[in-house]
Formats: sequence, C-alpha cells, structure tokens
Amino acid sequence: MIFTDQHKQIKEATEKFIEKEINPHIDVWEKEKLFPAHKLFKKLGDLGFLGISKPEEYGGLGLDYSYEMVFAEALGKVRCGGVPMAIGVQTNMATPALAKIGSSNLKEEFLRPTLAGDLVCSIAVSEDVAGSDVAAIRTVAQKQGDDYLINGSKMWITSATQADWFCLLANTSQGASHKNKSLFCVPAKTPGITISPKFDKLGMWSSDTAQVFFDNVRIPARYRIGEEGMGFIYQMQQFQEERLFAAATSIVQMETLVDDTIKYTRDRQAFGKAILDNQVVHFRLSELKTEIELLRSLIYRATEIYVDGHDVTMLASMAKLKAGRLLREVSDSCLQYWGGMGYMWENQPGRLLRDGRLTSIGGGADEIMLGIISKYLGILPQK
Repeated sequence: MIFTDQHKQIKEATEKFIEKEINPHIDVWEKEKLFPAHKLFKKLGDLGFLGISKPEEYGGLGLDYSYEMVFAEALGKVRCGGVPMAIGVQTNMATPALAKIGSSNLKEEFLRPTLAGDLVCSIAVSEDVAGSDVAAIRTVAQKQGDDYLINGSKMWITSATQADWFCLLANTSQGASHKNKSLFCVPAKTPGITISPKFDKLGMWSSDTAQVFFDNVRIPARYRIGEEGMGFIYQMQQFQEERLFAAATSIVQMETLVDDTIKYTRDRQAFGKAILDNQVVHFRLSELKTEIELLRSLIYRATEIYVDGHDVTMLASMAKLKAGRLLREVSDSCLQYWGGMGYMWENQPGRLLRDGRLTSIGGGADEIMLGIISKYLGILPQK
C-alpha cells in the first residue's frame, strides 16, 4: 500500500488516543472483566474513528478501506485483545452490510448513531449449535404482516451486555440453508430479549461476552438489512472485513511483544550473560519478526485488492489463518524467554497467549479458513 499523509495522521492520532484513553486503564478493565464501551466509543466516535470507511452522509469519513486497516493495525498498540476486538465489532463486523445495502431510514436510525459512538452494537450470528458452521443456525425470524417474529438464541456475543442493538442473522424461510437467511437490526431493549450474565473466558477479559435469547421478539420488517434470503451472502461479505481487521490488529500486538522480549532478555542475566546473547534466542526472535512482516505484506496486498473492488475471500482467509497461528507461535516463544515472569498472569506474554488464541476460533475457525482456501484452489475432495 502507498501511504498518504492522511494514513499517517490516522495512525498517529490512533496511537495517541490509545496512550491517553485506553492503555492507562487496561489493567483495571482486565480485572473488572469489562471496559466502559459507551464512554470509550463516544470518544472514538467524536474523532471519526468508528466510521473511517463509512458514508459521509451518515457521519463517516468516506475513506477507502486502506485507512481502516491503518486504524486496525494501530489498535495493536492496545495492551490487551478485548478492547480492539470490541472496537472491531463496531466498525468492521456488525456494520459493513448496513452501510452498504441498508435502507436510508435504517442507516439514519442505526448507522449514524453507531458511527457517532452514541450506540454500541454487536454481531449476533453464532449459536451453541452453529459456530463456524453459519449455515446451521436455528434462530428463526418469521414474517407476520409488516413485522418479523424472532425466536432462538445467539452464543458468544461480544459486547452483548452493553449493546444497544444487534446485527442478527436468522432463518426467514425453509429453503436451502445458504438462501433462507436474512440480516436484521434488532434493538437490544426490544421486549422478549434477555441477556445472560457475562461469560468467564480464557482471554479477552476486558470485553464482555454473553448469550442472547430471543423469545417472540417482534420487530418491524423495515429493520431487515437488504433483501430477504440474502443474509448468508451479506454475512460472508462482512466476514472479509472482519477477518482482515482481526489479522491487521495482530501485527502490532506481536511486534510489540517481540520488542518487549528483546528488551527483557537483554536485561535478564543467566549464567553470566544476557539471555538475548544466546544465539537460539536472538535467531528465534529475528525469525518471528520476519514472519510478522510477511503477514503484514499479505494483509496490505489483500487490502489493495479489496479497495479496488475485488473479492478477497481467499486472501482474507489466508491472513486470518496465518495471524491466528502466528499469534500462538509468537506469544508462546516469547513467554518461554521471559521464564517465570512470562508465566505470571498480568504480564504481556501470558495475556497475548490467552487473548490471541481466539483468533483461530472466532470469525471462522482455522479449519474453516483452510476449507475456504481449498475451495478457491479447486482441491476440495469430490462429494
């Protein structure tokens, strides 16, 4: 990608915001297992960060997706994974379809206040019986006159306890599983919606996650995003942005940990010399830096192609696959060189090991990414 002055300004402004408004509070938010989404998102919205690639007429900046990737990469400076993930849900997971194909009234009611940071949104796709297998969801939205009646539940929903609305995927007919689904904007305070208590998770502590139940939830038909029956396609398109965002955020997270590890192992002595002076250590850290830089190149290439208006499903899947696996490799290797300090709960190697593990699961597991890549390569076994 060719970076303009505006790219650099967004990067610098994001990093400055993180150092002032986010990182000083991370340890507290991690212990409380919750960050104040409404308060933080309002500050982000005031700076335009929640609508970088969204239409100007609804409060966005109207820039192309390369600027979104610069923002995502800069979010890697946040000293945990939960807060960047929740921001990504707001900017690149729950709102792309609404911004691209939602009606003008729907954008006015939901998109504008979301970009402003006045509303917190969640993406409600996964279910306890359908995680990566999106086609297998069971939640139903039945058409009744000018309304839809929703019944079912959604699992592992990011920001669920603080959300003002959900971008919900539900079955709207009995047809083929890839053609019977629709996307909806569903206000969280609609009668019939209940939210479970926050889940205790392995990582991503500062981001609240819960189950959402829909019991005869009635919404007007105008809350549907785009055409009925096209929800699966719309969601697959949203996944391109979600997967690129997740991969881009991981770059600086990993770079920062490697840099911290270089500093720590330079200062830490064992058997009369710095840990870093052992060839196996500095060679390994050099190798990891190389792998991170290669991932960055893949993400930049995918972004350029996406900005040009082409499908990047395969490249986005490759990027997310590599990011998830490299996060494990980097965090585990660095933790080893930190020794006992790395095993302490509050230190960065352990936190990235816990937080980063989700990248190989959420938004499509590694196995799903491999299946997608295999499909595009034409090497899936014949049925």
